[in-house]
Amino acid sequence: MKIAFICTGNSARSQMAEGYAKYFARLYRKQVEVYSAGSFPSSSVHPLAVKVMQEEGIDISSQYPKTIESIPYKELDMIITLCGGASENCPYVPGTVRYHWGLEDPAKEGTIEAFRKARDQIKQKVEDLIKSL
Repeated sequence: MKIAFICTGNSARSQMAEGYAKYFARLYRKQVEVYSAGSFPSSSVHPLAVKVMQEEGIDISSQYPKTIESIPYKELDMIITLCGGASENCPYVPGTVRYHWGLEDPAKEGTIEAFRKARDQIKQKVEDLIKSL
């Protein structure tokens, strides 16, 4: 199973989702390849995304923003978009299961609390998804 989490900048929500998906795939012993990408990737992962994931014991500091074209998007089994922009700018892949999780961009508010709220929402959704596979 190959899953990609897509948002516009690939700097916060999709990066946290990738980190959690890899963590839960190991925890629940699921054979999953996990990717994240952005329709218009930022230059780096947001430092507050890295910080709030470190609070959970998950290190995403080596992850980096990627374009959709730089991941094997034609081989994906599932695409999950995490914001309205990515839902509209995501490539169409025939036969790929698509979900949209409309989550607020914590970078807009820019506070640690906003990033923790987004992290906690993403954690629950990703855990439920991985357990269901």
